[in-house]
Amino acid sequence: MYAQTLAQLFIQRMSSNWYREEMLPDLIIPVPLHTKRLKERGFNQALEIAKPIAKTFNIQIDKLGIKRTKATAAQTTLKAALRECNLANAFMATKRYDNLSIAIVDDVITTTYTVRELAKTLKQAGAEKITIWAIARR
Repeated sequence: MYAQTLAQLFIQRMSSNWYREEMLPDLIIPVPLHTKRLKERGFNQALEIAKPIAKTFNIQIDKLGIKRTKATAAQTTLKAALRECNLANAFMATKRYDNLSIAIVDDVITTTYTVRELAKTLKQAGAEKITIWAIARR
């Protein structure tokens, strides 16, 4: 699976450049898929990328505290103007994240609407700092 290889490349970059003096986050949250999409795909690519990163840096993954409540169309199928509306209120926090530093993990970021909506949900649930970790930017 490509996720393991991509994660290893990300880990190398983190170790050599990004987190030499900066504190690592308290928690990793992979961008959740709606249950319908997860059943279709069979796996969450963001979670598969997050697993080796979490293991390497001994950071807990939270895969239950945020739910994707809206079965959105795939962002790649939509024009940029429709992507923001597609994701409005797509996530719900089922717990508090008070004063935590959280890394959101995603595979590819295009318009940033997904991670912005997820970050907004985390901030409303008390997160103090949000960092976005993505494998690619389109």
